[in-house]
Amino acid sequence: MSIRSTLLVPLVAAAMAASALAVSAAPAGGDASGGAHRGHGTTQNPISAPFSDTYADPAVIRGKDGYWYLYATSDPLHSAPSEFGLMHVARTRDFADWEYLGTIFDDDARPEWTTSSSFYWAPDIRYVDGEYVLYYTATDTVDEPGPWNYAIGVATAPTPAGPWTDSGGPVVEPRPDGGGGYFNTIDPALFADDDGTRYLYFGGYHGGLWVTELDETGTRAVGEPTQVARADRYEGAFVVKRDGYYYLTASSANCCAGPVTGYSVYAGRSTSPRGPFVDHEGVSMLDSRVGGTQVLAQNGNRWIGVGHHAIVSDVAGQDYILYHGIDRDQAWLNEPGGVNRRPTLIDRLDWIDGWPVTRAGAGPSDSPQPAPVTASGLGIDSADPAGDDALVAESGTWQPGTDTTGDAGEVGRLVPGDDGAAHVTTRRVAPREVRVEADVRVDGSGAFSVGLADAGPRGVTVTVDAAAGELRVAARSARGGTEQVAELPERFDPGVWTSLAVELRDGRVHAQLSESRLGDVDAEVTLELPAGAAIPRPVRLTAAGGEAEVDNLTVVPAHRPTTQRVADPVAGAVLHAEEFDEAPGDGWRWVRPDDSVKVVDGRLSWPLDSVDVVGSGNTGPLLLRTPPDGDWIMETKLQLDLGTDTIRNYQQAGLIVHVDDDTLLRLGDVAIWGSRQVEFGKEIDEGGQLRWGAHLGGPVAETMWLRIAHTTDHQTGEHRYRSASSRDGQTWRWGATWTLPADAEPEVGLYAGGGSDPATTATFDYVRFHELR
Repeated sequence: MSIRSTLLVPLVAAAMAASALAVSAAPAGGDASGGAHRGHGTTQNPISAPFSDTYADPAVIRGKDGYWYLYATSDPLHSAPSEFGLMHVARTRDFADWEYLGTIFDDDARPEWTTSSSFYWAPDIRYVDGEYVLYYTATDTVDEPGPWNYAIGVATAPTPAGPWTDSGGPVVEPRPDGGGGYFNTIDPALFADDDGTRYLYFGGYHGGLWVTELDETGTRAVGEPTQVARADRYEGAFVVKRDGYYYLTASSANCCAGPVTGYSVYAGRSTSPRGPFVDHEGVSMLDSRVGGTQVLAQNGNRWIGVGHHAIVSDVAGQDYILYHGIDRDQAWLNEPGGVNRRPTLIDRLDWIDGWPVTRAGAGPSDSPQPAPVTASGLGIDSADPAGDDALVAESGTWQPGTDTTGDAGEVGRLVPGDDGAAHVTTRRVAPREVRVEADVRVDGSGAFSVGLADAGPRGVTVTVDAAAGELRVAARSARGGTEQVAELPERFDPGVWTSLAVELRDGRVHAQLSESRLGDVDAEVTLELPAGAAIPRPVRLTAAGGEAEVDNLTVVPAHRPTTQRVADPVAGAVLHAEEFDEAPGDGWRWVRPDDSVKVVDGRLSWPLDSVDVVGSGNTGPLLLRTPPDGDWIMETKLQLDLGTDTIRNYQQAGLIVHVDDDTLLRLGDVAIWGSRQVEFGKEIDEGGQLRWGAHLGGPVAETMWLRIAHTTDHQTGEHRYRSASSRDGQTWRWGATWTLPADAEPEVGLYAGGGSDPATTATFDYVRFHELR
């Protein structure tokens, strides 16, 4: 996509005189929205509860029929008795009331290139060239039967509910790993760029995340793939483009460890869809000391294991993240150790300082939240925009029509008159800061425009010019005007429904064309406006040079972005400090002491050995003490050289919260295959079965700082422990929260172990307890 700027010549005021058509003088405040755009007003997690007990790996799209469709992986919908469904689909108008529609495939209609025992995981839904395209993971293929021979498939349908026709073969075939097995070819996610290229992201822990270009049909990979994230950290990619950056968001850790699942979501960004993707400190998602900026992590309420997500915008321009989570008190669909119960959740996704973060950093919600805006204000029926008198024709014809080639149903038709143009205007006044969105089809020789803040010589016009192959944004005033132009990609077909979103907010107008309205961009333009340009006026739609069709038309107040993060824990005064000037004194005790652990030169020197405190062995030494009363932060400075890239599983050292050897939390710098990560894990005994799971964070360094912040839930008395790490002792990355029961009386302290080869030593400078502010 190329963009050009133009200075417009002064316009003759008479030529821009306002239409004589009378409009109501409704104010630009709440009444101007028609009061209808919020629907139910709130959502409550899990949103999939009305029709299922579990609904994992969610994908979402707004269909051209105006419904929002939600897809999920191959799991049973309910507790026993319930059969595995071969991917699922449900729909809603407002994210509160849902209708379950059925499965994508069934046993009598499986893709022929997959075996009869294959499952179909992690659907990704898009709108491509006038049809719906569903990418998915197939777990077993006919040509290469066996374990782990995963491949990416694709099916198409004329509607979001099907019927689905498989492409007849894999988009990405199983990939041998050279050792008799296969790389994880899972979790597809499409991204369509503004240069006309479509990319497919895929992969997981064994093999890494990759991106490949697709052919024009979007059904086969072409060219050489590029690795974008390392093999032992990420899965479940989802890519969006924003403000010139490509954001790779992906999930980390074990998705499915029941009540100790620490799954979470991270992001990196790049100026290229092929990376490298780096976090907010510039650390690559490919590095051994792997980077990633936290987007979503469990916060201590009932939801844990929050991840495998999709990102979607409501019609006000607010982004939302849909993901699955696990209720820590109801983690299994049936018997413990079986299918994890992972319903779909939704929360607001904010962009703060250039990075996505869920609810400004507050994490998953478990109380009613404002619902996505899904319907129009100004009295407009978005599903049938010409079916009433909310918009009135000034010239040409504005009339109802029916989509005879797709699933849009009732549409509005703008048919030019003798002067070659058709104009229609809303009866009511739009808000000063407004977002207008519509699905649009245009005659190949014509153009479609949205006019805002139109008052005599002033106004803003956004034009999709099919004949010129351009998206234009123009602002005019009595002194002249300015214009920004973006070229449309060669694959743009004006006869196919395309989403046009126009947002006027904060002194600028932003226009975007998108195939799927899922962070993909066909073309976009941003234009700074002169002071006073944003005024409450009706919205004007225009077709020139040919007919235009309009569907899913919404006019609502533009969302107000959240720009401040919720506060992270802050360390206050020191309550107690062990500086290791000598052997740990009163209050400290050793569990399974090791004579090789000594104080040397004011530091605790701890050679790593082949011991562990997780699992049934319980061989690792621990240095423990009773923590202070109330809320506190425990901190240590750790020096541990684990090298990079080499395999030295699972050497580690760090902080521990220890109730007993089978009930504990552990925060450490850990070697996990070729990566080095901060791991914050939890072990419990569940009915005689030990369970272990962890949140993964970082990045790490040879010298780093670790913190655990302790708070108490004032309603339940539960203990909450939140992790943090730093590479400089000043800038902290706060991560996930684990809980322990109210009656737990843990000790806290240090641990080290995980392996003695190669020989290495962890050195602790101190352990300090701070007030939590």
